[in-house]
Amino acid sequence: MKIGIDARMYGVGFTGIGRYTAELIEHLAKYDKENEYVLFMRKEPFEKFECPNQRFRKVLADFPHYSFGEQFGFNKVLKQENLDLMHFTHFNAPIFYNRPFVVTIHDLTLSFFPGKKMTGIFQRMAYHKVLRSVTRKARKIIAVSNNTKKDLMETLKIPEDRIIVIYNGVSAKFGGVKPTPRPELYKALGLNRPYFLYTGVWRDHKNLVGLIKAFAAFNEETGKQYELVITGQHNPTYHEVPDTVEELGVENSVHLVGLVSEENVYSLYLNALAYVFPSFYEGFGLPPLEAMQCGTPVLVSNVSAIPEVCGEGNAVYFDPYNIEDIKQKMLDFIKDPTLRQKLIDRGRERVKFFSWDKMVEGVLEVYKTAVK
Repeated sequence: MKIGIDARMYGVGFTGIGRYTAELIEHLAKYDKENEYVLFMRKEPFEKFECPNQRFRKVLADFPHYSFGEQFGFNKVLKQENLDLMHFTHFNAPIFYNRPFVVTIHDLTLSFFPGKKMTGIFQRMAYHKVLRSVTRKARKIIAVSNNTKKDLMETLKIPEDRIIVIYNGVSAKFGGVKPTPRPELYKALGLNRPYFLYTGVWRDHKNLVGLIKAFAAFNEETGKQYELVITGQHNPTYHEVPDTVEELGVENSVHLVGLVSEENVYSLYLNALAYVFPSFYEGFGLPPLEAMQCGTPVLVSNVSAIPEVCGEGNAVYFDPYNIEDIKQKMLDFIKDPTLRQKLIDRGRERVKFFSWDKMVEGVLEVYKTAVK
């Protein structure tokens, strides 16, 4: 078959959908010796990306998501390729594309927590139109968790037999290395004490304000012995994050370090006291697994797909809507000398359940059934 892959988010910050797309392409090149692939990319990754072998070809598709160009220009480029099957790695797809396709739905965040994105009436209408169109017309829908599958069935009334759950994996580059102190990195980031870590974007549903408030109370109660590192691009739309740090007077213990290189993120995982994931909603939740792979204990929300992914007994769970509970679970964690190693050991076992190899095996099976 000649299969297209929407790689317009390839490597964007190398998180979320960008990472999913990159791992999908890498593992298809590794395992699939039969099909041909056309990768549709934005300008920057198009110029940098080297196709892994002769069965892969890249095509420039520099059309932003949520744009008229996506709906009409991208549709024209896709039709020119005359594909046997198209794989949209995100729900953003041209609604007039009528050849066979499958779609991966990572979550329905914009349905439940639109935040400051897609807030206008016409934007909301366009979002729902595109989402309903792509899920209605797709030959198969790949959901990254049973929680996302449930959301699709309940919110969009999609029949269960059209949804295939295929879990994400954890990259082998995480884990297998003992923590090595990085004094130059700590100095650059202003770190002097044991730290808790959060990695990811700044969005309302990520509950960063709640995390900062809980940490401030926790640190006050423990004599300011700890620090909190929050990575992610400083987003002026979400000014509540730095505003909360300033209002609480915790600039010396809460570090908003911005975008961090992959190597440095890896070091921050390895050397963190614990990883904290306070989200209100996740379709999967990859960062806690990456932390587990690095041998870092995780403290996570007890909602949406997070318990499904982290599993029972492998993490400390808290109610993300309860600041006091987040604070208390952080206190419990540092007060129990046996808990940290227990979580490290159980986390390393948990991540064995997830692999990109398994993911691509499932995707290839979906490709076969989608064209029958």
